[in-house]
Amino acid sequence: MPKLREKFSHKNIAQVPKLQKIVINVGVGKLNKESKLIDSIFEDLKKITGQQPVKTYARKSISGFKLREGQLVGLTVTLRGFRMYAFLDKLINVALPRVRDFRGIAATGFDGRGSFSLGLREQLVFPEISADALETPFGLQITIVSNAGADEPMREILSAYKFPLKTE
Repeated sequence: MPKLREKFSHKNIAQVPKLQKIVINVGVGKLNKESKLIDSIFEDLKKITGQQPVKTYARKSISGFKLREGQLVGLTVTLRGFRMYAFLDKLINVALPRVRDFRGIAATGFDGRGSFSLGLREQLVFPEISADALETPFGLQITIVSNAGADEPMREILSAYKFPLKTE
């Protein structure tokens, strides 16, 4: 906080940007007929985050995607407070180094408003998931949200947490 306050010359400590939440999304649209696999994904996501996932449903029908209104399309978890920081620590220090051929996260995930998104191809990088009991691999979309309002303060926040961003 003091480094960020000094770098961006904030007069008040409340102006210093900070992390607000981490949102984890899993799309299950292709598996919507197989409820056993969806239950397996639900339990795996619960183990990874330590929090109950919320099922998300389609708001309207789209015939091109064979999607009907009210059909299950994904699972989401929003982490705040202690669980958010614990998950961020686990992501940076345990999960990302276990990704095969890991050389850092590309810095293309910034959205211009103080959020950073990244995707993981499979959940096996988290230590809570056993490869033996794995029924189906699934990908995760992880969005780290701050009140920074711009990319540069968010980049500084992530570098303060030792987030492995590639420097192009």
